[in-house]
Amino acid sequence: MHGPRVRAPRPTGRRWLNSPELSWPDLRGSVVLLDFWTSSCVNCLHVLEELRPLQDRFAGVLVTVGVHSPKFPHEAAPGALEAAVARLGVDHPVLDDADLTTWRAYAVRAWPTLVLVDPQGYVVASVSGEGHAAELEALVAQLVEEHRQRGTLRPGGPTAPPAPLERSALRFPARALRLPGGTVLVADAGHDQLVELDADLSTEVRRVGTGERGLTDGPAARFAGPQGLALLPAGLAREVGYDVVVADTGNHALRGVRLADGDVRTVAGTGRPLRRREGGGPALAQDLSSPWDAAWFDGQLVVAMAGVHQLWAFDPERGTVRVIAGTSAEGLRDGPAEAAWCAQPSALAAGPAGDVLWFLDAETSALRSLRRAGSGDGPDRTVPVVTDHRFANADPVARPGYEVRTHVGTGLFDFGFRDGPAGQALLQHPLGVAVAPDGAVLVADTFNGALRCYDPAAGAVTTVLTDLAEPADVLVGDGTLVTVESAVHRLVRDVAPARERSSSAPAADLRPGAVSLAVAFSPAPGRRLDDRAGGGTHLDVTSTPPELLTAGSGAGHDLRRTLELQAGAGVLHVVARAASCDATSGPGAACHLHRAAWDVPVRVVPGGADRLSLELPGA
Repeated sequence: MHGPRVRAPRPTGRRWLNSPELSWPDLRGSVVLLDFWTSSCVNCLHVLEELRPLQDRFAGVLVTVGVHSPKFPHEAAPGALEAAVARLGVDHPVLDDADLTTWRAYAVRAWPTLVLVDPQGYVVASVSGEGHAAELEALVAQLVEEHRQRGTLRPGGPTAPPAPLERSALRFPARALRLPGGTVLVADAGHDQLVELDADLSTEVRRVGTGERGLTDGPAARFAGPQGLALLPAGLAREVGYDVVVADTGNHALRGVRLADGDVRTVAGTGRPLRRREGGGPALAQDLSSPWDAAWFDGQLVVAMAGVHQLWAFDPERGTVRVIAGTSAEGLRDGPAEAAWCAQPSALAAGPAGDVLWFLDAETSALRSLRRAGSGDGPDRTVPVVTDHRFANADPVARPGYEVRTHVGTGLFDFGFRDGPAGQALLQHPLGVAVAPDGAVLVADTFNGALRCYDPAAGAVTTVLTDLAEPADVLVGDGTLVTVESAVHRLVRDVAPARERSSSAPAADLRPGAVSLAVAFSPAPGRRLDDRAGGGTHLDVTSTPPELLTAGSGAGHDLRRTLELQAGAGVLHVVARAASCDATSGPGAACHLHRAAWDVPVRVVPGGADRLSLELPGA
């Protein structure tokens, strides 16, 4: 852990949270621990928990400074860091290192990295990864004693005021589960509770859990940042005595909830994070690592074990767990499940036929599938091995019988917002997935603030909704979509769009050069345009042949656009979407999605029209 004795560079960034601006003169006399982190990294979240006992023991002489150096563009967006600090309960000073200035000054190369600075401003240690709390505690104790004897320790360094808690019925909700009676169960992660809502998504039926963070069972149960929810088959639920399994992420445990009376029991995990890279056996004796979601598939409960980049299986009848996919190496590699590489799997959804389990790898922004070996419906995509040598690898645990396939995504640092053929499409840290009755896969593309759709038959990705506030999950059914907008603490219902089909429009003669395209949209009486996030409309234009359209192609929010056409003939492909909401505001207001697509045959000739008008119905 020890490095060369050098002066610590000044921490410099865009702004400070939980503290006024700090410099080394402000920190002189205290032991300072710089925690380089990013809010999407599960290992960074583990380190935040590891540091809390250290901060308590050395209160007054140890100052922890979080240096948030973002990986994803969304993490550097205004407001995103404030939300992350509130969601994770970070109460120490945080430097917003949006441009990675301090990251580069300290030559950091991995998330998380911890740098220890002595009371005289010298770097004395640096370590990457999680699980180093014991070494850090010993070293801090040594520094405190050494500098107390020298007289260079000055207790009472800067402290951060507690962040004010935003009052809301839900707080950073993570998942939603439709229950057999028509109500919706929500993992209310920020309140460390489960909340059952009526079908209107606003009337509270009951809460499960006291709201105090912890790991206790019974009617006064405690949770810690619960994320995933899974409903067991009815017969099995009667046999084992609980109906819903909760991925209790912060407790590194699975919890069973009996819906009849809200009783909670721990069914897997010890409450300690897993430090080894394999596991299996009696569920209550096995450490787990940030279980993020769960889904019933192939006669077992599959668990997205985000902290060790694997998929596990839990058998409720036998009370056992085992690894079924992933070696614990962080990266993207397809093939036999026992040799596959995953990267923070965070969401699971079984297909309607029960033959495929779709899952999301948040850190590779990838949509992937697990199915029995040899049961695929076509040739696998060839995906290059993409890894990062900053993360430790481990030998695979042989669990034959399944295979992993990647459908969208290519690597740890390949992300963005792009529709089209799946091999070229891009997501950004998606956290929620659902499967429609027709087999379409809906993805809550969290850091893009969008709902995306992957069509397995066409092998293509389209965008369904935009301008969402960190969507963390989506439910589909009964002709509606329910989106969990985590960053604004709510669930929103939209009309589920049918699979988009193009309609023919009358042929048009247009002039060469600039032509104005206008799509008219007026919400139905009693509704208004849903422009809560500054948008609400979407327009995408392409052409066949592509060279017909020399400018003005692509996607944007404005329903008016200037196109540049060259002489010839072809087809303009126009897709328009708009969102409207009931004019009455409130959590129960219904939202509606309107979509239309046109194939417009055109001839581009001198004397043609300079305007093309289309209408998107608002009813």
